[in-house]
Amino acid sequence: MSDLVVNDIFVDGRRQPAHGAERIEVINPATEETIGRIVNGDETDVDTAVRAARAAYRRSDWASLTADDRATLLERLADELERRATEVGELVVQQNGMPVSVLGGVGGHALGAVAAYRYYAKIGREFTYEDVRASGTIVRREPVGVVGVIAPWNGPQALVSWKLGPALAAGCTAVIKPAPETSLDAFLLLDAITEAGFPPGVVNLVTGDRATGAALVDHAGVNKIGFTGSTAAGRAIAAACGAALKPVSLELGGKSAAILLDDADLDTFTSLIPEISARNSGQVCYSCTRILAPESRYDEVVEGVVAKLGSGVVGDPLRESTVYGPLVAERQRERVESYIAAGRSQGARVALGGGRPAGLERGFYVEPTVFDKVDNSMKVAREEIFGPVLCVIPYRTDEDAVAIANDSDYGLGGSVFTTDLDRGLAIAHQIETGTIGLNGYGIRLDAPFGGYKASGLGRELGPEGFAAYLQYKSIYR
Repeated sequence: MSDLVVNDIFVDGRRQPAHGAERIEVINPATEETIGRIVNGDETDVDTAVRAARAAYRRSDWASLTADDRATLLERLADELERRATEVGELVVQQNGMPVSVLGGVGGHALGAVAAYRYYAKIGREFTYEDVRASGTIVRREPVGVVGVIAPWNGPQALVSWKLGPALAAGCTAVIKPAPETSLDAFLLLDAITEAGFPPGVVNLVTGDRATGAALVDHAGVNKIGFTGSTAAGRAIAAACGAALKPVSLELGGKSAAILLDDADLDTFTSLIPEISARNSGQVCYSCTRILAPESRYDEVVEGVVAKLGSGVVGDPLRESTVYGPLVAERQRERVESYIAAGRSQGARVALGGGRPAGLERGFYVEPTVFDKVDNSMKVAREEIFGPVLCVIPYRTDEDAVAIANDSDYGLGGSVFTTDLDRGLAIAHQIETGTIGLNGYGIRLDAPFGGYKASGLGRELGPEGFAAYLQYKSIYR
């Protein structure tokens, strides 16, 4: 895409001028420069896209395709997106500042999505859509219909694929509303969808702000919403979907705990901090930003955390050596800085960072920060900061560690570090969270991902993520 000023939406298989007159600037968070402009879609734009999706679902070639046909198209989409991986990755970095090192190179920003589309092609092809019960009743699994896909800025391609992949495999059609910060790369995805041969109207795109997303959620022609984002936004979406009796999947915030048992290998844990606690400068929902350390090893753990977090290079996200890039926007930096101030005011001690990095006058950077002397009742230990800010919290016994980990409004991620795997597994069983790792943490495509409590509703990934886009019909005979 040579022109980053986009005055279009993507509907019915082509880019067409938007009805909405407002435009949103796209800012490079590493340079603070405007790199593009997108449409702030209005209700008319959303209605146009939804009508196209409904027509494709009901009356196009899409409705007559077999599961194998749909899987083949998904595999072609994966191939087309893979060909664009470098272009997509460079554009994502320029929009959200995620270092290329986070996903193993520039192309990694697209390759996670590529893997998801291939996974759901396989799931869709092998799935049993109909069976006969002992009573003679035919039980069918049918697509839920038109899906509204609302994705965040911190993982735009992957988090679209976790919704779009199973939706398309199941036979649904979709309207995508990406985050305004990361909408430019979405057009490359639609180019790949077109080249893959999807019928017009099966996948549509409307860019815009929260009002655009609200119009999509509220539209009577949308049968289901898949959303990843903040808990506050998720509550509003859940309320709207509840009023309309519309199915919704919500993957929301987190305040996950990494529990170091007294026998933990500290070197193993600290080596993983950039991945499990501060990935993308802490702008990841499952990040283990609460580090629970036994009192007997507390000073040792703080020292190790400070040394590792402080050794990572902060700077240009396009450099392979960079570990921590900028925060996505000025408002996000202000938010993180307000939490750092709150931590200080409540008596937590800044053991590392706490300010802006020297020599980086441009860009929305915050120093990687570690608080010690933290009590779990403090604001920095209870609320999702979404920045490179870690809290080290002491505990006395295993039971105490479990109680502290569970004393949270959230329950999305977590980890337990120990040399005794049976002991670690017993602890993991007690943590109120949707996902947890032993001596590490890593999301797998074949296992459900989602949260307890304020971390969301429903699951993505795995066969469970596919089932979320189906509905059941019993035919009595």
